[in-house]
Amino acid sequence: MLSIERLGALALPFGPMSQTDISLTPAEVDAAVAEAFPAAGEFTCVELGARHALVSRGIDRASSRPGGYVSGPAQFAMADTALWYLAFGVLDRIELMALTSDVDITYLRPATGDTMWARADLLSAGKRKIVGAVRVWCDDRDEAPSAVAKGAYVLPRG
Repeated sequence: MLSIERLGALALPFGPMSQTDISLTPAEVDAAVAEAFPAAGEFTCVELGARHALVSRGIDRASSRPGGYVSGPAQFAMADTALWYLAFGVLDRIELMALTSDVDITYLRPATGDTMWARADLLSAGKRKIVGAVRVWCDDRDEAPSAVAKGAYVLPRG
């Protein structure tokens, strides 16, 4: 099995299977994102590591469809945000100009509840691209995701 270090020249602070702590905290992520993008305050970085990110968001009327179902765009935004925060964890720094390269999402079942969650897990990291897999679910139903996604973020040059 290839180690993540061999996938690219990005110097990562961990080996292929370790869960090394990082210095960046979820509170620092929330503060930086809130300062740069005041309208993004609906997302909360709950947990952050070198290989994962966990994001939550309350479900409001704007993200709901008739019948109380969470809209597809709201679930997509959760997956995309979790991938963005994952990039911060991999780098162990805030990189606001990391950009979505691609995201592919599959909706599995209707999403209902009070709180939406998304967990992004690292698949690979290279010089300029970070790829992750995401599960989206509502409330405490983490074993029954409403959507799964795979996506990539590209890092700015220089």
